[in-house]
Amino acid sequence: MDFGNTVLIICRLVLGAISSFLAILLWSRTRDAAWLFVIISAIIAYVEIIYSILNLLGVIGENILPENAVLIISILLSCLPTVFIIAAFLVMNMRKYRRR
Repeated sequence: MDFGNTVLIICRLVLGAISSFLAILLWSRTRDAAWLFVIISAIIAYVEIIYSILNLLGVIGENILPENAVLIISILLSCLPTVFIIAAFLVMNMRKYRRR
């Protein structure tokens, strides 16, 4: 692994940890559905970062999990944050147009 990959991994881990920490702090103070979807999205994005780094380093791979499981987990973890952001936008739009 070269220096560029190391810096990328460290940046992703640090920034993801900060966003997850702040999301968890916000989670304890809010009960708004849209914000909860955004918070869940941030946490799942951090789980995806950790999973992809472990997969890159060879800690998680075909020797531990079957290849199909690795593929399904990768797809789910990469798509779920976007799905939760879409859900947050839908909640906000429904709330805005329902008031009219």
